[in-house]
Amino acid sequence: MQRTLCNTVIVGLLAGMSCVASAGLATAAPIVEAARSGVDVGSHDSAVRAQDDFFRYSLGKWLNDVEIPADRASWGAFNIAQDNVEKQILALVEKADQDPQAGADGRKIGDYYASFIDEKRRNALGLAPLKAELAGIAALRDTRQLAALIAHFTRIGVGTPLNLSVGQDNRNATRTIVNISQSGLGMPNRDYYLALDDAKLAATRAKYQAHVQSMLALAGHEQGATEAANIVALETEIARAQWSAVDNRDPVKAYNKLDLAALNKLMPGFDWPAYLKGTGVQGKVTSLIVSQPSYLGALDAIMHETPLATWQSYFTFRLLSSTAPFLSQPFADESFGFRGVVLSGAKVNRPLQQRAIGEVNRAMGEAVGAAYVKAHFPAERKRQVEAMVKNFLAAFKDGIATLDWMSPETKQQAQVKLSKIGVKVGYPDKWRDYSALKVARADLLGNVMRARAFAHEHDIAKLGKPVDRLAWEMTPQTVNAYYSPEMNEIVFPAARLQYPLYDPNAEPAINYGAVGISIGHEISHAFDDQGAQYDGDGNLRNWWTKEDSAKFAARGKVLVAQYGAYSPLPGYFINGELTLGENIADNAGAVMASRAYRISQGGKEGPVIDGFSAEQRLFMGLAQARRGKAREPSLIAQVKSDPHSPAEFRVNGSMRNHPGFYQAFDVKPGDKMYLPPEQRVIFW
Repeated sequence: MQRTLCNTVIVGLLAGMSCVASAGLATAAPIVEAARSGVDVGSHDSAVRAQDDFFRYSLGKWLNDVEIPADRASWGAFNIAQDNVEKQILALVEKADQDPQAGADGRKIGDYYASFIDEKRRNALGLAPLKAELAGIAALRDTRQLAALIAHFTRIGVGTPLNLSVGQDNRNATRTIVNISQSGLGMPNRDYYLALDDAKLAATRAKYQAHVQSMLALAGHEQGATEAANIVALETEIARAQWSAVDNRDPVKAYNKLDLAALNKLMPGFDWPAYLKGTGVQGKVTSLIVSQPSYLGALDAIMHETPLATWQSYFTFRLLSSTAPFLSQPFADESFGFRGVVLSGAKVNRPLQQRAIGEVNRAMGEAVGAAYVKAHFPAERKRQVEAMVKNFLAAFKDGIATLDWMSPETKQQAQVKLSKIGVKVGYPDKWRDYSALKVARADLLGNVMRARAFAHEHDIAKLGKPVDRLAWEMTPQTVNAYYSPEMNEIVFPAARLQYPLYDPNAEPAINYGAVGISIGHEISHAFDDQGAQYDGDGNLRNWWTKEDSAKFAARGKVLVAQYGAYSPLPGYFINGELTLGENIADNAGAVMASRAYRISQGGKEGPVIDGFSAEQRLFMGLAQARRGKAREPSLIAQVKSDPHSPAEFRVNGSMRNHPGFYQAFDVKPGDKMYLPPEQRVIFW
């Protein structure tokens, strides 16, 4: 049950694609030269040599001139696109709120939005909306009762030490199954608790404990300091029991199917019947997947060695933390003060309307998406993208056929998997039904909890039914994309394909770099170090010869070392093992972009425009798509927990391995971007 989410950003896309769209084939006729190159000359820094630092050569002026907005932890093309989408959605939501004839979903969207922006009511209510939930925590009399509370919190979206999800069985992708995994920390991951030699993380821990104390004090706890210390100590014990981010990337290691009897043996002190009943799973499964068995065993001991009073403090804080953005202003401000300022580096909270849009999107994503698509995603764009993807699949097919390190046996299996990749562009063919979701205009927290419970029930309802291959894991208005190994499909939401990610006035090369890197990247995830362990039907199965598997792993080790030497901040280095899958996809995707562009041109050389060759423009489009800068706390969080490398290294790292980049910019020994041929890594 994995999803490879890719926050790669596109600037420009698909201009001049009408001939490809009409042909719908990999061997489309040459594209007519467009009016302009699409190169963002305003961002270009001619004082920097492309051969020494391609990221700053392409974007140096932008990096120097652009200030990260005060309400953001980072800024780049991705954020600009998301801002545009939010403005579009805001107009749609406000229209629905003002239209009494908006229809069932439209009325719910309008009411949900109105309940969020009614700060006067939220401030008057204070903590009252949580009265019943807080009373439930206070009523606990034994740690055995924690299972039922954890189940209840799972339904209403409050974090606990156990995470429950429903998805495809990794070894039988035709059926759905429950997965239990580690959770329960208030900071991004275990490193924030366990890295004792990191002064910055030590300071963050101290601020976190102060934040916990402040949140409890707002809720009227007089012993908040003692409770906060106990909570952080408990979370530290939980962190010690958890697997590392690198270990969690191993799909074989994380696949542990247990029947219910074995589950009881693994965690005997936990009331599993109460938990399974409370989550709605009881009677619907006879087995489930436990991602980290050793964690459950350790958690069993932690639960019974920790005083009940500490657990009550912990769950009180988890409840407050989960709901603070929807409570009165003091709670919302305190939450932002730690999560927005300390963890991310933002200076001020986002405007109320934008926060409201974010919550409505989370709660009723496909209902909002249907309106968004109707207003902002023309049908022709969907056809254009689908035609472009065909060129990339053809490029990947050619790439597999010409690999010099892979045997014919493994190549055949790789081609079979490639031929089965599904493609979804724009929006679902079937929209989610929200008729069972109750929304009240004067009940924000109730709306939030009901929406979370609705989403939980939607997932539980999948159990025992055939896998819905029409379902999407992202909404159309999400500026992102993903590859699903179990579905063996790539998915590109509509919002990913608009300004500044879509440039109808630019010529093809820039767009094959900008959106092409995303298309190539997602296809490449089917063959990265995780995706390559799944077959074309979505099952976790080894289809490699032993020799080819060893060769693939050896290439991965070289890439791990390359990226592990990159440092976005003094004292912080990229985790090459954590980022390996994304780095493989970045490198392979860039190679595929070059190949796909040549296919789109029918093998003809692209024109020189504005002094740049077609191949140079393609690489500059790639860099423009990944422009971005981030505040220090955000970078630290990314290095510690994000499988994506920071923007600079996603660009420069992939270019240093790309043969076409060396040719396009005449990179030679002595240049800083130069890697000796024997150190370059080509996977596909």
